[in-house]
Amino acid sequence: MHSNPLITPVILSGGSGTRLWPLSTPEKPKQFLNLFGPLSMFQLTLQRCADQSLYRNPVIVGSASHIELLRDQMQEVGVMSGDIILEPCPRNTAPAIALAALSAENPTDLLLVMPSDHMIENLAAFRKSVIASIPVAQSRWLVTFGIEATGPATGYGYIKQGDRIVGSARSLSARKFVEKPNRENAEKMLAEGGYHWNAGIFLFRADSYLAAMEQYAPEILAACRSAMDRHQSDGDICYPDRDAFASAPSDSIDYAIMERADKVAVTPVNPGWSDVGSWDALFDISNKDEHSNAIVGNAVAIDSGNNLIHSEDIQVAVHGVNDLIIVTHGNKVMILPRGQSQNVKEIAQTVEAED
Repeated sequence: MHSNPLITPVILSGGSGTRLWPLSTPEKPKQFLNLFGPLSMFQLTLQRCADQSLYRNPVIVGSASHIELLRDQMQEVGVMSGDIILEPCPRNTAPAIALAALSAENPTDLLLVMPSDHMIENLAAFRKSVIASIPVAQSRWLVTFGIEATGPATGYGYIKQGDRIVGSARSLSARKFVEKPNRENAEKMLAEGGYHWNAGIFLFRADSYLAAMEQYAPEILAACRSAMDRHQSDGDICYPDRDAFASAPSDSIDYAIMERADKVAVTPVNPGWSDVGSWDALFDISNKDEHSNAIVGNAVAIDSGNNLIHSEDIQVAVHGVNDLIIVTHGNKVMILPRGQSQNVKEIAQTVEAED
């Protein structure tokens, strides 16, 4: 059997994650939090690509302010990185991925780009879809992974599939990308079929991505190239030039490239994925007790059901309450009804403004 070429995982961990306040802070955003147990989502992402028969050591693109966290958490799970590229300032995903593509040893290297703050429960299904996408990515398609839409979610973008790609068992051309829809449009897409959630996970050759940047986002590419040309190194850590990188327009890979490039493919996959984008999303995928309470840390629920309680520091006891989200962190306590976690950003901003 022909063995697969090794893939370089590119793990994006620059996000600041305010939607899981008060636990998630700019100093320790959600990818570094232990929301499910002993390992953080960043560590779980590292473990997802630990198979050395398929993956090289990962390239981490992160924030310069998180270097200690990155190093400590990588050490805890025994992962060596290919490189750690530290963004001097946040510029969104298109420039972050360009830094990784420019650092590739070989222009034809395959890059598997993954956010560091998502959950994937079925690793076998994920791995299968990655392997099935290799020939498509090798023939210069930009592959994105489409998650089976299980409901009219309004928190994700969608990808509409086109025709099957010749020679591929699973991948289809991506006909269009749809921004986060309202409820009505989400229901229409679901009814029509052929739409997938956009998980922000990609597989492509480094040179295919850079060629698309050259065509559709030349200012970003020029800034990133200049930042990498003038980078400083410290062992395995790469510091792109601050002024050059700061001059890059801030844009997501979807806007800058995927919505515009012509050879974009989607590989459908259903790997038990969540972007853990809110406390409600976390409740949905957490283990629960017999009264459907999801409790992490130091809490007791009596005659209470369907609550999410997350308290590592102080003891929380509730009696006779249902459908609440209760989160404590240090001297902060947040309580709101389940189903309202879209308001957490506003709560965080209000509280930070008071401080």
